[in-house]
Amino acid sequence: MTLSGRESTAPRPDASQARAGVDSGWSLADRPAGAETPATDTPATDLPATGVPANDLPVTDLPVTDLSVSGDPKSGAPAVAGAGGGGGRGERWPSAADAAERRSRASQSFWTLVVGVPAIFSVLRLGVEAGGELQTTLLLVANVNPVNLAAALVTTAARLVSAGLVAVFAIGAVLLATAEHNPAHRIGRHPPIFARWRAITPPWVVIASFAVALAVWPILYLPLLLPAFAAAFQLSPARLDERRIPRLLLLAALLAGYAVLMLPTLGDAWEQREIFAVLVIAAPPLLALLVTGPVPVLVARPLAMTAQLAVLAMLCWAALPVITTPVLPLTVTTIRGAEDGTGTGTATPRPDDGSEVPDPEAGGVERIRGHVITVDDVSMVILQERGGVRYVPTGQVEAQVLCPTEEELPRYRLRVHGFHVEDSLLEGMGRRVRPVNRIDAECRTPVSTGSSD
Repeated sequence: MTLSGRESTAPRPDASQARAGVDSGWSLADRPAGAETPATDTPATDLPATGVPANDLPVTDLPVTDLSVSGDPKSGAPAVAGAGGGGGRGERWPSAADAAERRSRASQSFWTLVVGVPAIFSVLRLGVEAGGELQTTLLLVANVNPVNLAAALVTTAARLVSAGLVAVFAIGAVLLATAEHNPAHRIGRHPPIFARWRAITPPWVVIASFAVALAVWPILYLPLLLPAFAAAFQLSPARLDERRIPRLLLLAALLAGYAVLMLPTLGDAWEQREIFAVLVIAAPPLLALLVTGPVPVLVARPLAMTAQLAVLAMLCWAALPVITTPVLPLTVTTIRGAEDGTGTGTATPRPDDGSEVPDPEAGGVERIRGHVITVDDVSMVILQERGGVRYVPTGQVEAQVLCPTEEELPRYRLRVHGFHVEDSLLEGMGRRVRPVNRIDAECRTPVSTGSSD
């Protein structure tokens, strides 16, 4: 707007300049103060990122941004040159928001497994112990204390859980070192799930997992913790000392200490031709020197897929004994038949329940092998080892002994400084406090199947 009688000194844009302003989305009235109108005789130049002629763009006082390399404007992370698909667009680095979201999802999945898997195992154990029968399962649910069920699950599943965590942390640390060493590769932009779990796990959780494994694993398998610990914390021999001679001396001292601890057991295993025990004792110290990352990038992705599937298969295989392990203790209960009207003479033979058929000449004595569910003033409820539930009158119970299962019987005749190799450190110390008594003769008594022939 100008006063009458006076001409405006501002230059008037020609038709091409006005058209350029409309096409670019701004008007002359909105143009910042001090901005100059581009000259019309300037040759057009294509910008690499937009392809719009330079003389059709307004020139402002705003800072110039280099558009030759695309990237994330929020995080400022540039794109990888030459990477990606068609259209000239490269693959971008994951932004800070994307990385935080991935860490959150990985953390949720990790803790879901840690909390959910034991709960599922608890339900499955009751169903398996009941023999798949609904009413027996409901009977167990009604009488088994949740605290006792949780304690039994922790006792039997601690080895499985700690083994899974140790394997995840060891493999994840190796894959994480590979991803950090190759940030421009696909494994660096999208690390495997084990690597993400290891990255979000605090060090104290990793140390606690190894401490639990040290306490509950059988002594025979404790040497496997050496390469797992070296991999989980990336403890390569070079980190012991930068100088070669002191590093070799430290390695020799560590190997000598391990030899003093395990060499007698290794010699006994060799004499008894226990090849598996020989490998488990001798191989881990050598593997601990070689398992640290990073691994070659060409084998990193196949290694990640194979290792993750192998850990899953190992956990499924190791979970089978956990599910099938009884929740209730195994006992042999001795009962004697009544001699009055309600239970005249000896006990009635039961050909299908797996219990011993009472001998009339022996006074009607019957031995029931199974798991005691509950006891009250009226009867004792026993889940028999070979299926079925027996309600035994309390007055007929004469004796009861505790028996080990077949899985608890030792397979090796090897010891490590007095500890049996199939015991954990906790079990070994417990046996020293209270030595195990001999197995009762009632536990060795064969139980007749009561054939109906």
